[in-house]
Order: sequence, then structure tokens, then C-alpha cells
Amino acid sequence: MQSTSQTIEFTSETTLNGVVERHFILDDITGVLWSPASGSVESPLLLSGHSGGMHKKAPGLVASALHSVSSHRFTVAAIDAPGHGDRPRNTQDEQWVEAIHQARAAHEPIAPIVVEYNRSLAERAVPEWQATIDALQTLPDVDADAPIGFGGVSLGVVTGLMLAPVESRIAAVSFGGVFVDDSLIEAARKLTVPVEYRIPWDDKDYDRTSGVALFDAFGSKEKTLHAYSGRHYPVPDYERDSSARFFARHLGGSGGAPVSWSNDQNLWMALGEVT
Repeated sequence: MQSTSQTIEFTSETTLNGVVERHFILDDITGVLWSPASGSVESPLLLSGHSGGMHKKAPGLVASALHSVSSHRFTVAAIDAPGHGDRPRNTQDEQWVEAIHQARAAHEPIAPIVVEYNRSLAERAVPEWQATIDALQTLPDVDADAPIGFGGVSLGVVTGLMLAPVESRIAAVSFGGVFVDDSLIEAARKLTVPVEYRIPWDDKDYDRTSGVALFDAFGSKEKTLHAYSGRHYPVPDYERDSSARFFARHLGGSGGAPVSWSNDQNLWMALGEVT
């Protein structure tokens, strides 16, 4: 999809360890962009979708973004989903969130509520991501002709599965754990781009059998399944590395000197990421 792009407004800029972080506003969309600080070479674009209840600067998302920029010189963008981060919830969203809290407090399953909520959020997020792509591709440090990657967990998976089949600029996706239902299985069958899918094998919230069924449903000719011990967060460093290499294979990107971010509290604080 190519359309007349809106003007992106950058509201802050920070440079640390060779990575530039810029917060931006695009109409009602709030987002953040990470890019290499050195050189003027246009770089491939990665889109990162956060999980439900989180935001554009969730710690795991930031760690993956910084790794992709420092190790492969990607430009990485994340936006707040509707009703998340810096964006207010509407009345229906508030009702869904309250229902999730009540279900957790009563030790009842939250999956049916989350599935419905995520579907609504993703439907609203798809045109926002397309508008964001349009705007970002006008920037001098983004290669407008390069294929785009999309990565996400939970809500990010639902959004990616709705976005990729209708957005021809997306050439590869990398997904993590997600609540699976029949509608997500149907969406997976429409996916045709290469996909790397990670299942947190011991996560009590995400049923591994449903996860395998989702992988089986992917319509992509090239698809890879990773299963790792533990829960969906934190994602192991080796899985983060695998995802970055996966995107490098399909999108290009030049290797750089890797920077270790995840264990340096001072770096997190400098980027305002301690929450």
C-alpha cells in the first residue's frame, strides 16, 4: 500500500552507544525510532509490535531494537497500540482491561477476553502501521525501496498477522507467544512471507499445543519453529540473536560491532527505559 504520507514530528532525540533514539508523533500515533548514529547510508526498516498492556518502550522490545541497530544497522520503529503507552483508552478498552483484571483476581482464564481485546486493537492498529510506514519511508535514513520486517509478541503477533497479508512492503515476520483462537488460525493461513515463530514452552498462559497448531497453519513456504524453555518474558538472548539474523537474511543489513544492552542499568536509565 502506498498513500500520501503525513508529516512525522520528532519530539526528542537521544544518542547513546552509536544508536539514535527519536520519539515521534504522527497524527494521534505516538512512536519511537532507533537508528544508527554513524553514516548516512539508508538502512532497512524493522517494525516492532509490543504485547498487550505494554508500550512502545517495553524493556524486551527496546533490547531487541538496540541489538538490531547495533549489530545489523537496521532502523527500528515501534508505536503505541491504541489505548496503550501515551494513548488514552476508550470506554470499550477500559471495560476489557477491567474484565482481564477481574478474571485474574478470580483465577479464571483470561484468554477469551484477551483474544477479543487483541483482535479489536489489531484491527485499529493496522491502518496506523501503514500510515507510519508511509511517513518513515520519506526519511533520508530509511531505505524506502528495501523490504520491511515485522516482529511482535502477543498483541504484536495478532497485529502482524493482520498487517502482513494486506501490506506488500512487509517481506518477513518474526513472532513469539500468543493466545490462539480460530480467527488467528485463519489469519495465519493468509501469511505468505517467511516467518520465524518462537514458542515459550513452559509458559502457563500460552498453550504449546495451540502454538504448534498456529505454526502448522502458517501459509508461508519458508517457516521456522523455535521452542525454548521458560516463559515468554524475558526472551533468551540467543533467540533475540536468531531473530536479528533472520531479518538480516531476508532484509539485508550490514553487520556492526554488537553492543550488550540488556544488563547495563545505567544505559536503560539514560534512555528512560526503567519503569
